[in-house]
Amino acid sequence: MTKSINRSSSLLALALVIAGASQAMAASAPSMQEKMACRADAESLCSQFIGHPPQMRACLAENKAKLSVPCREVVEAHGG
Repeated sequence: MTKSINRSSSLLALALVIAGASQAMAASAPSMQEKMACRADAESLCSQFIGHPPQMRACLAENKAKLSVPCREVVEAHGG
């Protein structure tokens, strides 16, 4: 019985890890609509990071106060 409970707990934990990883991957990649909402802000404030997504996200988050409202909403939705 204990072996069965441990196995069930392990399978549940594995399923939660996989679900969390899938959600994190989906949440980290902006949609085309989100990219378009931040295009002008990215070009004016963070142009040196175009083509470098991690640095672009950091730059937009650092400049959140200067962003347009739609872009700020995108940055905040992605944890920035």
